[in-house]
Amino acid sequence: MAAAVMVGILNRVTTDVETVMDVSEEALATVLDVRAAEDDPGASALRVAITGSNMTDFTYALDLCLISEAEEGDAVYTRGDHDELTVIIPKDSIEKMTGATLDVPANSGNGGLVIRNPNTPNPLDGLDLDLSGELPEKIQAVLDQAINPALASHGGFAALVGVDGSKAIVTMGGGCQGCAASAMTLRDGISKMLVEALPEITEVIDATDHSAGENPFYT
Repeated sequence: MAAAVMVGILNRVTTDVETVMDVSEEALATVLDVRAAEDDPGASALRVAITGSNMTDFTYALDLCLISEAEEGDAVYTRGDHDELTVIIPKDSIEKMTGATLDVPANSGNGGLVIRNPNTPNPLDGLDLDLSGELPEKIQAVLDQAINPALASHGGFAALVGVDGSKAIVTMGGGCQGCAASAMTLRDGISKMLVEALPEITEVIDATDHSAGENPFYT
């Protein structure tokens, strides 16, 4: 692509954020290796967009596209010692991806790429929760309307066992019972959502028997 054309695209679409998502040297090499198979590698960019969330982390779409396909408001910048790779972050993903890094897995035996993002989703965004009634009813409403729809994508669910003062006692079932990531799901997902939605809750207790279930982990 001619330099003048590239400059024109950058002037049209680049935001004030110089670098939204960084790219490690190892990830850069991986992407460039894949891009080499394109008909015109120099005209191709890596586009990374947030597509949703799984309660505790964002989900992403990574693909190669033409640099010319960048849209107004997108962040467009280059990475590499010689600006080998053009990165496009869609405008609606910029805020939630600022500070992230595209990297390779810590375990060298795992292939692919990972995105290490300091930002986490707020699953309550956009929800109009009906939080009427007593505390158990409010907790059940958050479980039904916000938490379980997110857990359902993993074949799991959370159920309210009871309330002890300001403490909510829950169990995790389906794919969440015995899952190795269940502790993180409870801490960073279920607990966070319940406390944010219902400030009167001070603690969420997991009463699940994780030695049982579909994939027992704690044995």
